[in-house]
Amino acid sequence: MIRGLVKRKAFTLINLIGLAAGMAICLLLTLYIQNELGYDLYQERGDHIYRLDSERKYPDRSAFFSSIPRSIGQAVRKEFPEVLESTRIFVFDDGQNGRGAMVAVGEKVFTEKKAVLMVDSNFFSVFTGHFLQGDGNSALQHPGTAILNESSAKRYFGSVENAMGKELIVDDFSHCLITGVCKDWPEKSHFQFSVLISRSGMDSINQPDYVYFTTRTYLLLNKNASAPALEAKLPLIVDKYVAGTIPGAFGESYSQFVAEGNGYHYSLQPLRKIHLYSEVEDDFRPVVSIRIILWLGAIGAFILFLACVNFINLSTALSTERAREVGIRRTFGSRKGELVWQFLSESVLFSMVSMLLALVLAYLFTPLLNKVSGNELSFYYFLHPGRLLVVFGFSVLVGLAAGLYPSLVLSSFEPMLVLKGRFKSNPRGIALRNGLVIFQFAISVILIICTIVVNKQMQFVLGDQLGFKRDHIINVEGTRQLVNRNNKGEVTDNRQAFVDEVSKIAGVEDITECGELPGSNESAGGNTWVAIDNNVSRTDKYIPVDDKYTDLLGLQLKEGRSFSRAFTTDSFSIMLNESAVEDFGLKKPIGTRFICKEPWMNPADGKSQFIYTVIGVVKNYHFQSLRKKIRPLIFTNSNQTGWGSAGIRIKGDHFKSVVAEIGDTWKRFDPKHDFRFSFLDRTVADQYKAEETEQKIFTIFSLLAILIACVGLFGLVAYSTIQRSKEISIRKVLGASSGDIILILSRDFLGLVMIASMIAFPLAWWGMHKWLQDFSYRVNITWWVFGQAGTAAVLIAFATISFQAIKAAIANPVKNLKAE
Repeated sequence: MIRGLVKRKAFTLINLIGLAAGMAICLLLTLYIQNELGYDLYQERGDHIYRLDSERKYPDRSAFFSSIPRSIGQAVRKEFPEVLESTRIFVFDDGQNGRGAMVAVGEKVFTEKKAVLMVDSNFFSVFTGHFLQGDGNSALQHPGTAILNESSAKRYFGSVENAMGKELIVDDFSHCLITGVCKDWPEKSHFQFSVLISRSGMDSINQPDYVYFTTRTYLLLNKNASAPALEAKLPLIVDKYVAGTIPGAFGESYSQFVAEGNGYHYSLQPLRKIHLYSEVEDDFRPVVSIRIILWLGAIGAFILFLACVNFINLSTALSTERAREVGIRRTFGSRKGELVWQFLSESVLFSMVSMLLALVLAYLFTPLLNKVSGNELSFYYFLHPGRLLVVFGFSVLVGLAAGLYPSLVLSSFEPMLVLKGRFKSNPRGIALRNGLVIFQFAISVILIICTIVVNKQMQFVLGDQLGFKRDHIINVEGTRQLVNRNNKGEVTDNRQAFVDEVSKIAGVEDITECGELPGSNESAGGNTWVAIDNNVSRTDKYIPVDDKYTDLLGLQLKEGRSFSRAFTTDSFSIMLNESAVEDFGLKKPIGTRFICKEPWMNPADGKSQFIYTVIGVVKNYHFQSLRKKIRPLIFTNSNQTGWGSAGIRIKGDHFKSVVAEIGDTWKRFDPKHDFRFSFLDRTVADQYKAEETEQKIFTIFSLLAILIACVGLFGLVAYSTIQRSKEISIRKVLGASSGDIILILSRDFLGLVMIASMIAFPLAWWGMHKWLQDFSYRVNITWWVFGQAGTAAVLIAFATISFQAIKAAIANPVKNLKAE
């Protein structure tokens, strides 16, 4: 075997690299997939933990959230005995989008990048935590207590032991006594935290509320409980607890509320499926669609299959050279079974060597996979003895599967025909090999089309159709930290002073005071508004903005005007986007009067309501991901409703120095807290992080699949050329040109590629059509995508074929005919 492999070293190298590459790709995809499937597995009671998710129904749409009203979980626990525990998580600060809680320990102030959460005292009765200090059952029982993770304890106090019994202050007002330290939450968790603050004794949180979405709620079911059966009973909670609160919250009866198309629906999301199956708007961390995992699994299986096909084609291409060996061995009495076993053994050994090379390739390319996926995957996952056994067991199966057909072909040669040099290929074998090439290139064309469509969609979602400008804009969130309270309770609001000073910095083009900028998803819910003129009530999102907001983002007004400091009445003016105009059924929106049901939008006496008047209509823009339909927006004046963010447009020249000067200005007004900001274009792009990963993976693995398919085609062309060498020589002797020879050898294979394209087109269209349905706004799959993919496949195939065809065309015909 070794002598034969060395003799045919070019073919051996191609075969080895092709099979090893296919195996390495499978190993890398396995590494990625097992990481994504492993979220929340560390939770000991994870099989029985469910998150209560909500669907908020509106007259013409539905919105899905992981946050729900704070009293719903308690009601479920009370009504249904199969629920053992109900625990809630309130986000104090999620550490995202340039924000971060400020944690003061004595004179030191830390900016916390991970989330600071407020939780119920029974948090560790549901979730599993490994405590280094304290006891999870009692650490959160008393008001004003908190638990740190290990990293935070060491950062704040130097060691885990030093943290116990010490005090810290979060965002200047939450004083906490450290009563426990637990190990860092595993990275593969759908939420992370640095500090857990007990919500015991917080009267405002304990007040009943069945309407406003403020908390994540998790249920621990008993082992015999049926989650589907419990979910089917959840509408009873709405009827019993929610319905009675609707008149007070929305000013109408529950029956009228439902008749208008409103409603609440709750569902159970298994804890261990959140990372792959969640489709809500406000997950703690970015999730990955299970469709990506299925796609990657299919790609890995196809690529390995392509590599096995290459092995088959190249092995059969070399069968001519081994035919005389087989004929002589059969003449001397070797049985067919013995030959089959020999060739299978060679194939298995070759496969195991390929797996060794694949492991080396996987080790070398794991850092690249980490860069593409944004994960921290470790190649050493495969070095566990049990997994190594599985890996090499898999290589044995691959060797058996890939070597079975070539071994049967080689062992079936008739000795007399072989020794006389007159054996021919089996027509069924030729049909099989042609079918395999069609399959190879059908997969390649599908991947080419998928890559083109994914790239088109990503260009679309990150292009200029978002409806606002995002370049050279930074988002300074957490500006409420500029509102300070002294020991006497006196409040100093430095927000406007900060804005005024920043606007004077050379290089700052514009600055706006607002509640949030696009992409931040600051608030998933909304306020209840009533149009006085037609008495239509809707719960829609509102954003406090100033007179600079529309100019800074380049928003277009459809009618009316934006806020202006020249109009003193604008404190009680509002603007709507086009979706809000449609939502309220307004034919002439300008001048329409509104009231808001929320107490913080009205006089403090609680007996009267402010009247808000529409002064402008803003054209729709995508303040959220293009996966979501544009929601109705109501813009209030930030002078009236307050603001917590500042958007700053900076000239491209000396960008870094201008940002540094803004940071210095921040320090003058707030020396205790770090200046933190985010880039608006990056914040918008982060909404499509999963799609960007898909784009990169599709592109990389499509190229690899095409390369492996080309190796397979190369093998089949080589086989055909060897089989037809005398035919080609005779044609050349009779006057055929090199071009004629190339055409003869190419047309059959190019025909196979075109057949593959015809098979691939409908399958690729179906797959991409389903993928695009995740986006409310998407590109169209035009005909030229298929033309482009088919043309690319033909050109790639022709380039592969041409090497062997040209080699055969320029060969000396005398060399092949001298034996005749």
